[in-house]
Amino acid sequence: MRAADADIVIHPGLTGGTEDHWYSRWKKKLSTARRVTQRDWSALSRGEWVDTLTRDVAACERPVVVIAHSLGVITTLHAAPRIAEKVAGAFLVAPPSDSAMLELPIDPEFAPAPRARLPFPAAMVGSSDDPYADLLFARHLAQDIGAQFIDAGASGHINVDSGHGPWPEGSLAFANFMAKL
Repeated sequence: MRAADADIVIHPGLTGGTEDHWYSRWKKKLSTARRVTQRDWSALSRGEWVDTLTRDVAACERPVVVIAHSLGVITTLHAAPRIAEKVAGAFLVAPPSDSAMLELPIDPEFAPAPRARLPFPAAMVGSSDDPYADLLFARHLAQDIGAQFIDAGASGHINVDSGHGPWPEGSLAFANFMAKL
């Protein structure tokens, strides 16, 4: 599948990210991309985040590919049963671990991360030095949900703070994922 043949729905993590973040840059380059906008990025209600993602996916007219980062990954996993009919695939990057989520000032209902097998193809990218989840957590989560696992090496949380503004390796991994859909 080509990106132009899908509606790309990008779901950021905590705080919604910045314009320098790799997913913000991707949105500018992908003509069919749209970004989920939560009512308030600091009002971290699992129910509200899942409802917003579900509405955004339902509004799409073509097959949907979700790109999610961090808490956006967990939101996507919680929403999966509700969005499965429209989603052709999901590219999931840097999921936070259950213990990390319980330490963050967020709705505790985000944790634990759902472990049910996804009803659509997915790829999950994890990092060996992510401060919010070790590589083993990300690898096991990917296995549980039936996602292809991509080891990003020592890449931190794969965000601007870890030097991933443009993230060309991620663009290549996403293109490879899209080619298999």
